[in-house]
Order: sequence, then C-alpha cells, then structure tokens
Amino acid sequence: MLVGDFLKNNAQLFPKKTAIIFGRRKLTYEEMDVSANRLANALISYGIKRDDRVGVFLDNSVEAVVAIFAILKANATFVVINPTTKFQKLGYILNNCRMSGLIADWDKFDVVSPIPETAPSLKFVIFSGKKKDSAEIDPNRFLDYEELLKSSVPKPPPLKCIDQDLATIIYTSGTTGVPKGVMMTHLNVISACTSITTYLENTSSDIILDVLPLSFDYGLYQVLMAFKVGGTIVLEKTFLYPFEIIKTIIREKVTGFPGVPTIFALLLQLDHLKDYDFTHLRYITNTAAALPVSHVKKLREVFPHTKIYLMYGLTECKRVSYLPPDEVDRRPDSVGRGMPNEEVYIENEQGERVKPGEMGELVVRGSNVMRGYWELPEETDKLLKPGKYPGEKVLYTGDLFRMDEEGYLYFVARKDDIIKTRGEKVSPKEIENVLYRLNEVLEAAVMGVPDPILGEAIKAVVVLQKGANITEEQVRRFCAQNLEDFMIPKLVEFQEFLPKTETGKIKKIGLISKGE
Repeated sequence: MLVGDFLKNNAQLFPKKTAIIFGRRKLTYEEMDVSANRLANALISYGIKRDDRVGVFLDNSVEAVVAIFAILKANATFVVINPTTKFQKLGYILNNCRMSGLIADWDKFDVVSPIPETAPSLKFVIFSGKKKDSAEIDPNRFLDYEELLKSSVPKPPPLKCIDQDLATIIYTSGTTGVPKGVMMTHLNVISACTSITTYLENTSSDIILDVLPLSFDYGLYQVLMAFKVGGTIVLEKTFLYPFEIIKTIIREKVTGFPGVPTIFALLLQLDHLKDYDFTHLRYITNTAAALPVSHVKKLREVFPHTKIYLMYGLTECKRVSYLPPDEVDRRPDSVGRGMPNEEVYIENEQGERVKPGEMGELVVRGSNVMRGYWELPEETDKLLKPGKYPGEKVLYTGDLFRMDEEGYLYFVARKDDIIKTRGEKVSPKEIENVLYRLNEVLEAAVMGVPDPILGEAIKAVVVLQKGANITEEQVRRFCAQNLEDFMIPKLVEFQEFLPKTETGKIKKIGLISKGE
C-alpha cells in the first residue's frame, strides 16, 4: 500500500462522499481523485519522474491537498513549504533537495519568479489562484494550475513506487541554523497514520477540523489520516478568527479538533462557549507543547462530552505517545505511553535502560521512524543508532524523560536548544543569523522562555554596535521581512554585553530569566 492509495481507495469506496470542505467549497472523493490524476499527468508531461521532489508552496487549500496527492500519483516526493517562507530560505530548500517542480499561488509570484535563476534543478513552477497577467511571464516555465487540469486526462498514471520509497520530505529547524529535511517513506507515513487513527478510533464517520498549516506535520497528518479512514477534512487557512472557527465546528458537526496550546488559549477566551451544543465533538488532541492543567480543566467544562488526548511527538517519527483521556485527571503532567505498534524506552549516558523514575534519553523504535535527514549522514547518525536487531535503527530523540512503573512518560528537558513555539520547532541559530545581518547589531542570542500560551516564546537579546540606535519594533520588523511568522521574536531585549564561557561561547542560561 502507498500513501496515494488513501485517496484512490476512497474514490472507489465512497465516490460521492465529501472528502474536503474549504469555506463554501465541498469536493467529493471522486472529484479530488480526478483532479489529482489530471495534475499528476501534467507533472509527468513536464518531466517529473519517479523519486523527483516537487514542492507545495501554498496556503491551506483544496489545491494544496490535490497537489500532495498528485505528486504521489506521479511517483514523486512532495515537500510542503510554509507559505510565509521568504526568498532566501525558499531557495535553500529548493536547492538542498534539488527540487524539480514547485506549485505555488499567483499571489507569491514576486517571491517565486526569481527562484528558477538560482535553482538549476527546477524545471517549472505551477501557479494556482487568480492568474497574474503579464507579458513578461515565460509560459514554458510558469504554468497555470487551472489550465493544466483542463488540458490533462483524468486517467490515473501507472504507479511505480514501493513503500520503501520517499513519500515526503519535511523540513524542520536544525541546530546549525539551516533546515534539515526529514525523509519519510510511504511505510513511515502509513505506519504513523495507522497507529494514530487506531488510538483515536477514527472511522469514515469522522469530520476532522484542520486549522494547522500543512507545512507543519501535525496539520499535514490530519488530511492524511482523514483520507486513510475515508472521513471528511474541514480545512481552514488559520485560527485567526476563533469565533468563525466555532461556527464552523457547529455547522459542519465536527467530530475531531486537533490543536496546540496557543489555539486552545485563544479559544478559551471566547465568551458564552458553554451555550453552544458541542455534543458531536468526539475528541480534541493537543501536541507540540504541554497544555496547562488549567486549560485542560476549562476545556472539559466547555466540552463535557469530548475526549481530550494529550500527546507528544517529533517530526522525525511523527508521534511518540498519547495519554488516554481517562488518565488525564490522574496524570495531568504525563504525555502518556507509546502508541500502538511502537516501542519506547529510556537510556542513560552509558546506553543502559533506566529504572522507573530515573531520567534518561527517550528512544523510539518502530516503522514510523524516519529514514534519516536528507543528505546529512552525520546528523542522521546522531539520532539514528543501532537497535535490537542487526541493521535496525532506532531514534534517539534528544529529549530527556522519566517513566513511571506503569510505563507513562514524563518530559524533563531537551538536550539541545531547539525552541518549540506555536507547535513549530525553531532553531535559535537561524534567527541569530538574521539578526546579525542588521548593521546595528554587534552580538545576538536567541532562546526560548516559558510561555503559558505559546509553550515557549522566542526571546532575542541584542548588543548594539557602538553608537548604533535601533528599536525593538525595528528589530521585529526586520525579522518579519526575513523569517516565517512563527520565528519572529516575541521579546527583544537590549544589553551592553552578553555573558560568555571561557571558550568564548555565549551563556544563554542566565539570559533566559534576566529581565523577565
């Protein structure tokens, strides 16, 4: 079985069933399958071959979902890129995985159009949405999504992949300051989807709301899981207008609502939530950062008939654990136990499994564990190490945990300085590199600080050049011009100097609490 079969199988089983709801648009499985077939044939006609990488640089939309499955049907590998990604990082990702094609929105033409000149592997860009009318547009390199669908045949192209081939590369922040491509095979994705839908008890009757960006693996998997079980995905661009989302939940009788602490904090600020009928909402899930116990209690008051799943995971294996809803009151600070078809354990620095209550690094064993980082063997070897059987690799998460006698996991700390904010992993180095591009900045240090809503807020501590003058707002504005939205520091603090170790490294520990 391949990931693309999720759509194909349901188009045969439930052809007239609604697969996706996006605003006023509702498309059936049959309609989605036909569109994906047409786009897949267009990709092939423009030179896409088995194992080629094709990017999806779109906001959450029907076209984004069609593109993902079309790329899979063309025997290629899809790469979803955050739609707020700026030119420099977009170019890095395209060149890093030697992308052959890119699907974007016409609104992003000014960002994307210079890319082909710096990305020799890129054969074409397909633009969706309202077409840009310009005589300067090269029709052989810049293609229109709607025109391609109209001119392509709906017959499915022949499948050549096997489940060991790559289904997707998900770019995530690395400690070096440049994104790392997490390689997930068809088997990895299907295994993760199967395990998660098993403990969530998903069926074809589920209607799942997805307000999370598809570039975030948590958001991407909501679509994949819904299509795996033959359910319906209700796709939204954002959670910017919480009350509109509430109306959508009620109107579409949503049964599953995945979120992160930021979303639930905004949700709980709304008035009169208890006055609405949410009896159809079967479950809520939270991951990316711990949900405060107070928020869990409030959610249970607002949604008394809804199961709440607290979870933990990382992109390199999608999901690690979940806390069964009936354990939330007993273990509110636990992230649960390993999910079905997965083994988790904790090792100390000597490579020995620890006893209950002892701290060590969490290790994950299962077919959901990534193939590795794209063309980064040394980085891969740091996380994927020999397992139980000859040739087997297990994932060393880099996170410190302890486990109780019943196998429930408790997060302690991270071994690296990666920041988890708004459900996203952020490299401090990447933000620091941008800050150093400001002429006024002499030194900069970026770190995560505890935040009840964001999980961690991004804090930048800056030392200015002698005689330089710049405001916090100017620093944030420059970051907004060069970084994705979730990477913009919430806090900017100016200091006369940064404390350093004997070897000259900046000591961030003291800066985290200073000035808070």
